Amino acid sequence: MKITPKVIATALDGLAARDGDIARTLRDVGYPEPRHRDPGFGTFVNIIVGQQVSVASATAIRARLVAAAGPITPQSLLALDDDALKAVGFSRRKMEYCRLLAQDILDDRFDPDTLRRLDDEAVMAAIVARKGLGRWSAEVYMLFALGRADVWPADDLAVIVAVQRLRNLDARPNRATMEQIAEDWRPWRGIVALLMWHHYNKAAL
Repeated sequence: MKITPKVIATALDGLAARDGDIARTLRDVGYPEPRHRDPGFGTFVNIIVGQQVSVASATAIRARLVAAAGPITPQSLLALDDDALKAVGFSRRKMEYCRLLAQDILDDRFDPDTLRRLDDEAVMAAIVARKGLGRWSAEVYMLFALGRADVWPADDLAVIVAVQRLRNLDARPNRATMEQIAEDWRPWRGIVALLMWHHYNKAAL
């Protein structure tokens, strides 16, 4: 599925009709924009780059990487030595993760092109088997690159904070509570995640 503005509006309008907190949030912040990313190696690299750094820092690193390597492919990334990747802004660990992923693709141990044909559980298993790509990375890829509209990134800090505000909770919900709260939003939990990111970003302005 391609998550378009129409899909987002249809999903959230339906949820708002039975969830007053969703309805209130829509009135306060409006509809979120789609976050589409092209499937493939480049998006996995972008996800790795974005781990544990600010959005601004990740954006700057990605721009420098494209300037140094051109289109991000396994071959173009492996052509950059340690000094080049360090100049771009990569840590040693992120160099390792991206190089291992590139080599896995070149050696046919991992094929991102096959993921769209798998169910959510199989996609998750295939991605988290790669070093440096955990559950959050898989969920972000599934939502943004594969258009899986029911993926729920329950460990994402911004989503957690937004859900806490949405439900007026005294403390940040843990994963079990996040999963329980989101049950009522099936089969559109990923669309609600987009709304939660939108809500979090609006509140930060």
